[in-house]
Amino acid sequence: MTDERRITVRPGRPGDAPAVLRLFDSAIAWLAERDRTGQWGVNPASTDPRRIEQADAYATGGGLWFAETDGTEVGALAVGAATEYVPPATEPELYVNLLVTDRAYAGLGIGARLLAHGADLARERGLGLLRVDCYRSPDRALVRFYEGCGFTATDPFTVERPGRTPWPGQVLARRLD
Repeated sequence: MTDERRITVRPGRPGDAPAVLRLFDSAIAWLAERDRTGQWGVNPASTDPRRIEQADAYATGGGLWFAETDGTEVGALAVGAATEYVPPATEPELYVNLLVTDRAYAGLGIGARLLAHGADLARERGLGLLRVDCYRSPDRALVRFYEGCGFTATDPFTVERPGRTPWPGQVLARRLD
């Protein structure tokens, strides 16, 4: 359930990369505590040059949004073009490149609120399709979360990572018309 009274959404700004990294670090720690390391590993994003570069790109790219409660960033959404490792859409779309929330605020509907904002952005641009990809764990927990937010699983895929375990992913789509 989304607690609309407590959650506001604001656009990201060029100086917001540290907030994105803090949210990543919080999520990675939460996942690691539960032995769910397949999605993002165990090392803090704030120490990973690739993640730092990614957070900087989100903060300066114009597609970053934050969910806040009581002035604290509790979730981040980045939208833009689809990543190169997923099958291309057959029509114009808006793509969710990042959705991360602070698990200390679980139960407030932060992820659902940010995804609803992403759908609003797509509609404002005249687009009828919002897509996202996520980690496809054996229990499909994250896939089920997105399905609960109105998405339909479409294309499974695997990202081959030299010297590391392949990363199983799932593309999901939400029709907006």
